[in-house]
Amino acid sequence: MSSDSVLRLFSEGSTVVLQGLHRLWPPLIAFADALAAELGHPTQVNAYITPPSSRGFSPHYDVHDVFVLQVAGEKHWTIHEPVLADPLRTQPWGDRAEAVAARAQEAPVIDAVLRPGDALYLPRGYLHSAVALGEISAHLTIGVHNVTRWGAVESALDLVRTLATDDPALRTSLPLGVDLTAPGTTTEDVAAVLAGLHAALDRVDPAAVADRLRSRTWAQVRPEPVAPLAQATAAAALTTDTVLRVRPRLRLQLRDVVGDEVVLVAGRQHRTFPAAQRPALAELLAAGELKVGDLPGLPAAEQCELARRLVVESVAVVPDAQPVHHGGDERGTGA
Repeated sequence: MSSDSVLRLFSEGSTVVLQGLHRLWPPLIAFADALAAELGHPTQVNAYITPPSSRGFSPHYDVHDVFVLQVAGEKHWTIHEPVLADPLRTQPWGDRAEAVAARAQEAPVIDAVLRPGDALYLPRGYLHSAVALGEISAHLTIGVHNVTRWGAVESALDLVRTLATDDPALRTSLPLGVDLTAPGTTTEDVAAVLAGLHAALDRVDPAAVADRLRSRTWAQVRPEPVAPLAQATAAAALTTDTVLRVRPRLRLQLRDVVGDEVVLVAGRQHRTFPAAQRPALAELLAAGELKVGDLPGLPAAEQCELARRLVVESVAVVPDAQPVHHGGDERGTGA
């Protein structure tokens, strides 16, 4: 859409929505990441710019929590009780449009004007709408994508599906010529399936469910992109004086030693290191940034070897690595 079209629609009362600012503007990138780390739930940031005396959106609810931060102008907000408590991603307001419209005709629980510097918290499910007053209004919405018990249900069911495939009885074909329309034809088969699923569910390890839930949640957080050629060049040339920094916004968890190995969970990846390197990894994660020569418990050669691996695998970066130019700009990777 051309800029002229945007300006025309804005002048006619349409709201301009700037999405994904938590990935585009450094101050909001840092803010959203710090908030997500504090809350334990992924976050996002959008901006809404509404022309004077215009409604930004009709009454609706979101399936995630929202913080509204008024930046400029004034906006009149009307909030109503939910028609569905704690809705999930699969339960959008459009599926209950009639109930939402009816609830919006009732007395609101909040009827207020937000001015610059004001904030409003909207738990998921609460109906809301807003109208800009006498000038252009701009606000940020901080979406908090709740990690829910239903997320744990989905993780558990993923594991049940995996375990159930090991049961030969559940892989059995139904008889040839089976009539699926006849009542009672599959009663015994369905009963056998439910029994098999119950057995698989009893075998699910709660720790495995928690780990899968963590992985699904961390997958929603994008680490800071890296310049692969610059980092590869820096890795090849690093010394004990090189500064090493944990890759920003990469979620990390260092686990306990098992046998002679230790696992570092980096985003969705599990990386295995010798147990002797755990103190060095722990120190780097705690400090966030240090010289290679300050990695504890290792001789200089092993310090460099560990640091080189962390940089090559994009767990850590060399912050002063210089971009590599070969006739064009190097593009960073978010992998």
